[in-house]
Amino acid sequence: MPASRKRRAGGERRTAVLDAVADVLATRGYENTRFADVAAAGGVAISTLQTYFGSREDMIIEAMEVCTDREVAALESVSAAETDPWRRLVGLVDRSLHNSESTRQILVEFWRSAMRDDELREHSTDVWTRYRAPFLAAVREGAQRGAFTLTHDAEAVTDLLLSALAGLIVFRVQHHPSPTVTDFRAVLLAQLKLMLGTTGAAPAPERNEER
Repeated sequence: MPASRKRRAGGERRTAVLDAVADVLATRGYENTRFADVAAAGGVAISTLQTYFGSREDMIIEAMEVCTDREVAALESVSAAETDPWRRLVGLVDRSLHNSESTRQILVEFWRSAMRDDELREHSTDVWTRYRAPFLAAVREGAQRGAFTLTHDAEAVTDLLLSALAGLIVFRVQHHPSPTVTDFRAVLLAQLKLMLGTTGAAPAPERNEER
């Protein structure tokens, strides 16, 4: 980690401030998130933000890293709660489909910024590996148990699945015409069953319809 990115003090208050940074980032984007905006949203002095983070850029980057780590942790929690590989995959898909609007916006900002920032690019690689891991583990475990009869390599199946989920995030953030979440889920799971060679029934979605 470059010396300029050294993390500073703050404790629990710092965590709350990072949540405020994330809220502003989701609304205003990377370039337009300023100390003044975060100070107003989080009820904290600009001088305190400077003490916590040093620079505006470091503040935003740390917020993105915290948010993406939380998404990975959420997937890991879903994975740990389900022993059946097919139902676990469905749970992981559902968790990914129902990210909040602000989370989707932050993810897109993170991906875009990681193309130009070495530290974020390194973190992005780590996040992608950890984000992908529970999906890949479920596919491999299903094949090992005989629940899946793979027609393609497990890694290729996993990457196609994640590419579809990421693509939908971009469509939704841009507010492009796109299928409802329910329709997209039905098509995605139908195709996933074909690739896995399984006839397992998908649990019904538990959330309200949204685009």
